[in-house]
Amino acid sequence: MLSNNTHTFEAVVIGVSTGGVSALKIILGELSAEFPLPVMIVSHISPDSDDGLALLLNNHSALRVKEADEQEELAAGTAYLSPANYHLMIEQNRTLSLSVDPPVNYARPSVDVLFETAADVFGPTLIGIVLTGAGSDGSQGLLKIKNCGGLTIVQDPADAEMDSMPLSALQLLKADYVEPLNKIASLLTILAG
Repeated sequence: MLSNNTHTFEAVVIGVSTGGVSALKIILGELSAEFPLPVMIVSHISPDSDDGLALLLNNHSALRVKEADEQEELAAGTAYLSPANYHLMIEQNRTLSLSVDPPVNYARPSVDVLFETAADVFGPTLIGIVLTGAGSDGSQGLLKIKNCGGLTIVQDPADAEMDSMPLSALQLLKADYVEPLNKIASLLTILAG
């Protein structure tokens, strides 16, 4: 199953919707401050939300958790959240970019937008993760990550607060790993090591 492990991974992208706060608290809370990869996260949040989610997660994590800024350079041991009502993208120069382009899959921010732009930049050195959520956002993006040689992880639908996003992803592709939430952080630590 570790066929992709011949690659050195450079980045992690995570997509989550309904149930996302508790899911992210678990994963980010279990990663050490020495986690060597940047983590980019799209969570479906209300368009008028402030940076409260980033502040909450930062208090539960050894990683630095913050909202992404335009043209921000990626740093290890940092998790970047898409701000409310902005798509989060990765540019070819490996900086972050924010966009107010129309919603994708009824969502802005859209998981697919992050996943697809990250796959274009990182290819086989990217780890993509779809967690709990309603709808199908993230499925096409995760497929693109897989098609670009990256590693794909899907939360076990039976373990998800809302199983639509994980089920949708698994209907579209054979993920490298299907894991319960409480196993994902340790898997990431092994893969990033």
